[in-house]
Amino acid sequence: MSKRNRIFIGILLIYAMGIGFMLYRVVADIDPRYRESAEESLVETSQLLAGLVAQDVQDGVIDTRRLVPLFKTLYARQFHAQIYSVSKTRFEMRAYVTDRDGKVLFDTLGKSAGSDFSQWRDVRLTLQGQYGARSTRDVESDPASSVMYVAAPIYADGQIIGVATIGKPVTSFGQFVSAARKKTLYAGLVWAFGLLMLAVIVSVWLVRPFGLTADYVRYVRAHGWRSLPRLGRRALGVIGAAYKDMRDTLGGRNYVADYVQTLTHEVKSPLSAIRGAAELLQEPDMPQAERERFLSNITREAGRIQEMVDRMMELTALETLRSLARVEPVALKPLLEELASAARSAAGSRSIRVEVDVQDGQGAVVEGDAFLLRRALSNLLDNAIDFSPEGGCVRMSLQRTARTVRVQVQDSGPGIPDYAQEKVFEKFYSLARPHSHKKSTGLGLAFVKEIASLHQGRISLSNAPEGGALAVFSLPRAGL
Repeated sequence: MSKRNRIFIGILLIYAMGIGFMLYRVVADIDPRYRESAEESLVETSQLLAGLVAQDVQDGVIDTRRLVPLFKTLYARQFHAQIYSVSKTRFEMRAYVTDRDGKVLFDTLGKSAGSDFSQWRDVRLTLQGQYGARSTRDVESDPASSVMYVAAPIYADGQIIGVATIGKPVTSFGQFVSAARKKTLYAGLVWAFGLLMLAVIVSVWLVRPFGLTADYVRYVRAHGWRSLPRLGRRALGVIGAAYKDMRDTLGGRNYVADYVQTLTHEVKSPLSAIRGAAELLQEPDMPQAERERFLSNITREAGRIQEMVDRMMELTALETLRSLARVEPVALKPLLEELASAARSAAGSRSIRVEVDVQDGQGAVVEGDAFLLRRALSNLLDNAIDFSPEGGCVRMSLQRTARTVRVQVQDSGPGIPDYAQEKVFEKFYSLARPHSHKKSTGLGLAFVKEIASLHQGRISLSNAPEGGALAVFSLPRAGL
């Protein structure tokens, strides 16, 4: 077997192993993620049940008589909910209530009334003031009979007097897991085919140096050694072209793998929120206010995904550039004043002042792409406004040295936590804004870093001695 064929087969094996490992991890991760989502819903439902029971407590005694007709009606209710590809036709939740000693006072299944549940993990921990949950099989030998239980304390006069537990059979959401696995495997096969085509293209590029070397040997045989300088120049050209092709190929492969992993991770959260809201909107008796809130959630999370995709496309376009296509002198003083003027309206809604401190703007000129520089500085200014408190101040300043021009953007916010110091420029890493408690796409600072790199500059972000975060965007001065 030739060396070229061995390399080709090796690349195919690497991609096959990579795809197989990725599919295995993704499929294996589906069931735990659905369990987490179901447990989160059970937490809220158990709290609701505990609050309902607490309303009927008299003199520290739990009264569960109201629950009997309530759950009887729920179990008898006829409905049909088409949740994407899965049909739901019956109420499957179960519940029980215990007193402060763990004795069962009410059980929807009618099997455990009077039993001592004090040693069950959900009851025991909840009575101790901790979070109590468990997963138990109805039939010990049948894993499919597993039921998830989540408990909430029942309070009276500030004391825990009992426990309300909500249970949900795993089989009720197992069909969602099965459907998700099928879709994931189908998508994985499509990806596998696409990556196979990519592997074929990459393999052709990777083995090209061997073909170039063979071409060079044939060239030497045909022309002899009569012109050594010409042969040397041709050899250097062949090696340079081969190196360039290999670098682009390997860099592109790592780039694709990195973005597939990070994008999959980041999109998972908003997709889960959209799926959850869509499922809840299927309820026919949902109040209009709740329906509008869930619709608002879907719109917000969809916008978040769209913004993430748009930012990724911009960042991808920058990362594929080796140099700027258009370079011109850019005066930074008027650029800062223009950005500050445009940002004051948005900052004014939270009474934030935007100040520009430029003692001497003469000579503060750099060579670069004015559009990209405006985008980079605008990102830094927007970040500073987002992290400044109401009534705070954002200050932009300009400093010159013998070789560089430094733009400083300082906010009056809480600064950067120690754990985030090394991560702020990583793709998709974001800190929650203090005023909204929401995160951004996490691509803004990575975008700024790429622009700085294209302009032979650098960007740093640290805590200022007097408080707040300080971004320093350094660029070489024009004409040096």
